Amino acid sequence: MNVRRALVSVHDKTGVVDFARALAGLGVEILSTGGTAGLLRESGVPVRDVADLTGFPEMLDGRVKTLHPKIHGGILARRDVPAHLAALERHGIPPIDLVVVALYPFEATVARPGVTLAEAIEQIDVGGPTMIRAAAKNHASVAVVTDPSQYRAVLDELRDAGGALSAATRARLAREAFRRTAAYDRAISDYLGELEASPPNPADFADTLRLEAERALTLRYGENPHQTAAFYRLVDGRPVGLAAMKPLHGPELGYNNLLDFSAALGLLLEFTEPAAVVIKHTNPCGVALGGRVGAAMRKAKACDPVSIYGGIVGVNRTLDMEVVEALAGIFVEILFAPAYAPAALQELRRTKKKCRVFEVPCDRTAFPARVSEFRSVLGGLLAQSADLADLDAAALKTVSKRAPTPDELAALRFAWRVAKHAKSNAIVLATRDQVVGVGAGQMNRVDSARIAVMRARELGLPTQGSVCASDAFFPFRDGLDVVAEAGATAVIHPGGSLRDEEVVKAADEHGLAMVWTGIRHFRH
Repeated sequence: MNVRRALVSVHDKTGVVDFARALAGLGVEILSTGGTAGLLRESGVPVRDVADLTGFPEMLDGRVKTLHPKIHGGILARRDVPAHLAALERHGIPPIDLVVVALYPFEATVARPGVTLAEAIEQIDVGGPTMIRAAAKNHASVAVVTDPSQYRAVLDELRDAGGALSAATRARLAREAFRRTAAYDRAISDYLGELEASPPNPADFADTLRLEAERALTLRYGENPHQTAAFYRLVDGRPVGLAAMKPLHGPELGYNNLLDFSAALGLLLEFTEPAAVVIKHTNPCGVALGGRVGAAMRKAKACDPVSIYGGIVGVNRTLDMEVVEALAGIFVEILFAPAYAPAALQELRRTKKKCRVFEVPCDRTAFPARVSEFRSVLGGLLAQSADLADLDAAALKTVSKRAPTPDELAALRFAWRVAKHAKSNAIVLATRDQVVGVGAGQMNRVDSARIAVMRARELGLPTQGSVCASDAFFPFRDGLDVVAEAGATAVIHPGGSLRDEEVVKAADEHGLAMVWTGIRHFRH
C-alpha cells in the first residue's frame, strides 16, 4: 500500500514537523487541522487545511473539526471494493492512506492536582479516537500512527519500500492504536467513576477490574525451565517498585529473581534507618540495621552466611565499597540500592560478572497512599490492598506481668517488621538491630519456633537475650515454650487465640514480657 495522502492532527507536537516534512519529501500530501496545520505551515511544510477539504470551518471551540464524511469516507473506504471507490469519486472524497493522531492529554490533565471537572471534560478527545478507530478498522488499506515514538520506524519503511507500508506493519500499528484508545477510554471511565462516590471510599474495589500493563521484559523462563514468562509493568500512574528498577550490570532476569526481588524490596521499605536485607525464596534470611549500610550488610550476612549464597541483597542507602567488601567472595543473584558510589559499581562490574545489579528507589513515601496487590488463582484474580500497616505504639497492649524494657521494645519492633515479610507461620528471633533466627512457611507454629532456634544455634548466633515476633497468635503455649527455653526475653504477637490466657500464663511462668499488637501479618 503506497501512502499518497496523510491526515496529521496531534496534540503532542514532539517530532511532528520533521515527520511531516519527511512525508512531504516522499510526495505525500499533508492534511491537517488547527494548531498542527499552523505549526507545519510556519515551519515551511506544505499543508492543506481539513476545512478546505470538508467545506466547513472548525466550530464549537474546536470540538468539531474532522467529524465529516469527507474525512471518514476517505479513511474507511475499502480499496478492494469498486463501489466504495466509486462513492469516493462521486462525492469528491480523496482517499486518506495514513492517519497520524496524538490524543488530547486526558490522563495528564486529571493527574494534575486541583483539576476541575470542566477542565477534564474539555480534554476528552472525540474526533481523535474516532479517526484512530476508523483507520485501525480499515488497516488493510490505511496505516495509523498514534505516538511520536512510531515516527522513525514508519519513515524508515516508507523510504526503504518506495513509499509503501506492508500489511504486517499496518496490522501492528492497528493493534497498538486499539490499545491506545482502550487505555484512553478506561482512563476517562475511571475518572468519572471516582466522581460517583460521595464521598469517595478508597477502600472500595471496583465492580469491574481493568488492568493495563506493558511488557517490560521477556524472561529467560518461568519458575522452572520448561515454563515461559514475562514481566509486565503497570502503566497506570508513576512507576514505583520494580517498575522503577534500572539495570546497571549482569545477565537477564528470571521469573524467580523478580519474585525474590519484590520480596526484598518490600522488606527494605520497612526501614528508614540504614538497613541491609537478604532474601532467599521470598523469605528473609538476613536483616540488620547499622550506622552505615556497610555495617548493616556485615551483620545481615552474619545472620545466615550459608543461605545468602544465591540470595537477593538490598541496602537502602548509597551502596559503597564497604558493602562490596562485605560481599566479597559471595555469589548473590541480585544486588540493589537507591544509588551507587562510582568505585563500588566499577568493582561490582569487575568482580561479580553473574550478579544482576539494579538501581531502584527505596523510599516508602514514593508510593501512593493505597497500593493494590493482585494474585492469580485458577479461573480468576484475587485483589487486596497492600499490607502497609505499621506498628501503632499507642495500640500495643502489655498482657504479661512484666512490661518490656526500652531495649526489648526496640527489638520487638524490629522483629515484628521482619516477621511481616516471612511466610506464615512465621517466627523471628532478633536483637534490636539483627535477625538471629527465622522459621517460616511451616504447617504449624511450633515447628517454625523450633526451626528459628535451630538455625540460630547452627550459625552460632545467641538466642539468649533475643526477642521473638510471631506474625499471628500462638494457638497453644508450645511454640512460646520453645523460644522461652532458648533464652528469648520478650515476645510480640497479635493476640486473639482461644487459648490466650494459657499463653499469657506461660509467658509469666518464663518471666517473658508479652505485648499484643491487635494486627496480624499473614503472608501466604
